[in-house]
Amino acid sequence: MELNKYSKTLTQDPTLPAAQAMLYGIGLTESDLKKAQVGIVSTGYDGNTCNMHLNDLAKEVKTAVWDNDLIGLIFNTIGVSDGMSNGTEGMRYSLVSREIIADSIEAVCGAQYYDGLIAVVGCDKNMPGALMAMARLNRPSIMVYGGTIAGGHWKGQELNIISAFEALGKKLAGNITPEDYKGIIQNSCPGAGACGGMYTANTMASAIEAMGMSLPYSASNPALSKEKSNECRDAAKAIYHLLERDLRPRDIMTKKAFENAITVVMVLGGSTNAVLHLIAMATCAGVEVTQEDFQRISDKTPLIADLKPSGKYLMEALHKIGGVPAVMKYLLEKGYLHGDCITCTGKTVAENLKDVKSLDFNAQDVILPLEKPIKATGHLQILYGNLAAKGSVAKITGKEGEKFKGPARVFNSEFELNDGIVSGRVKAGDVVVIRNVGPKGAPGMPEMLKPTSAIMGAGLGKSVALITDGRFSGGSHGFVIGHITPEAFEGGLIGLVEDNDPIEIDVQGHTINLLVDDATLAKRKAAWKQPELRAKDGILKKYAKQVKTAADGCVTDQD
Repeated sequence: MELNKYSKTLTQDPTLPAAQAMLYGIGLTESDLKKAQVGIVSTGYDGNTCNMHLNDLAKEVKTAVWDNDLIGLIFNTIGVSDGMSNGTEGMRYSLVSREIIADSIEAVCGAQYYDGLIAVVGCDKNMPGALMAMARLNRPSIMVYGGTIAGGHWKGQELNIISAFEALGKKLAGNITPEDYKGIIQNSCPGAGACGGMYTANTMASAIEAMGMSLPYSASNPALSKEKSNECRDAAKAIYHLLERDLRPRDIMTKKAFENAITVVMVLGGSTNAVLHLIAMATCAGVEVTQEDFQRISDKTPLIADLKPSGKYLMEALHKIGGVPAVMKYLLEKGYLHGDCITCTGKTVAENLKDVKSLDFNAQDVILPLEKPIKATGHLQILYGNLAAKGSVAKITGKEGEKFKGPARVFNSEFELNDGIVSGRVKAGDVVVIRNVGPKGAPGMPEMLKPTSAIMGAGLGKSVALITDGRFSGGSHGFVIGHITPEAFEGGLIGLVEDNDPIEIDVQGHTINLLVDDATLAKRKAAWKQPELRAKDGILKKYAKQVKTAADGCVTDQD
C-alpha cells in the first residue's frame, strides 16, 4: 500500500515544479518527497489555559512522526476560550469557531494534499471542529486531546473554573467575603489544561475516545503529564499504521461508533453540547444521528459517574481509576457497547479493552455500579411540546426533580437576567426564560453559563427552572432546558411567552408546554414580527444566514 496516496500529487507530478521547489525550500530532500506527509494541526495559542500548551505537544507529535519515517508538518487553526467569553458578547463566536476550525483544517489539508492528519486540540469547540474536518476529508486521522487541568485550591476547598462563575453569584447575593472571592478567582485555574470537570471539553474527549478516533486514555491523560507526552509519540506510530491500512475516519465513525460515544456521554453525565456536536460530526461523516438516538440510548443507560458539575469529582479522579477504558470495559462486559467497532489503533473496541484493569467498586466511588446508579436512566432528555415543537435538550441528573411548574420570568438576554437576579425579580418557583439567544437570534447560540452559575450562587438552584433557545456550558447544572427549537428569532413559541405565563415541564413525560390558551397565542403570533438580524456584517452574519437549527447540530454546510 502506498502511504503517499495524496501528497504524490504534488511531489511526483513533473508538471508541478513550483510545488516541488517549495517543498525543497522548506528543507525536504529528494528521498523525503517519496514519503507520506502528515498534517499536524494545533489549536494552540497563549491566551487560554486549555490551549496554551498545545503547540508544544504538536512539536512532540512532529518529532515522533519524523521518527516513524513520515513527514510531519505543523499548521495552526483558531480557538476561542469559552471560559473567557462566557458572560460577554464574545460568547456568540464560540460555536461559530467550531465551523471555522472545521473549514480551515479541511482547506489546508485539501490544498496541501496531506496524506494523514493529527489534530492536537484542547477547548470545547476544537474537538468537534477537528472531527468534522476529518470526516469531510476522510483521510487517516487521529485526535490528540490536550488533556485536563489540575484542580485548584483555596482554604481547603477544591476549585475549578465553575467555582469562579459560582463565586460571582455568591458575590451578587452578598454571600461571600471580598477576600474569598478574590482567592477563588486567583486559584481556580492553576495552569495548562481544559476545564477539569465533566464539562464540554472532557465530555467530547471521552466521546471521541469511545468512538475510536483518539487513542485509549487520551481523554483522561492530564495536560502536563508523562502520559500525555507518551500519547503524542503513540499517535505518530498509530498514524503510520492507519496509512498502511488505509483506515479512514468514515471506517471508524459508523452509526455503532456514535452509539458507543453517546452511551459513554450518558454514563459519565456529559454536557448537553454533546448533542449538538455529535449530530454535527455524524452529518459530516454521512451518518444519520438525531436527537431521538440520544433519547433512545438515555432511556436504557444509567448515570453512574459522580463527576462535576453536579457530582463530586474532577477528571483527574477518573484518570486515577483507569480513565475511559476502565469505564468502557465495564460497559462492554454489561452489554452496553458495540465491541466490534474498529478504532484508530487498528483494533476493535473489544481488542483495545481486553487487558484493561477492571473497575474495583470497593476501592473507589467515582464510578458506581450499574445496579446502584445516581440515576436509573440518562441525564440528557429530549423534550417536546408547544414550547419546543422540534425538540429541546434537558440536563437532569435526578437531584433537581423531574417535574417543574411555575410562572415565566422572561428575559431577552442573559445580561437582563443577571440584572434580574440582583434586583430580586427572579424568585423561587419561577421558570426563567432566556430567549433570542439561538443560532440565528444571537447569532451564534451562546452558552448560558453565567446565568446558571449566578442562579446557583444566589441560592436559587433548587427552586427555579431555566429554559432557553441558547445552549449551556458543560459546567451548567440545575433544572435547565436548552436548544429550544424553533428558536424565538424563527417564530418559535418561546418568543411569545410573557411574564407570569404558566409553564410546565415534565421530564418523564418528555414535555415542555406553555399553558396559555390557543386564542391568546394566536393574537400574540399575529402581532409578532421577526427581529432585525443583530449581526450586520462579518462572520456572525454569514453564520446566521447559513446555520441549521440546534436539532440539526447547527451545521453550516447543508442545504
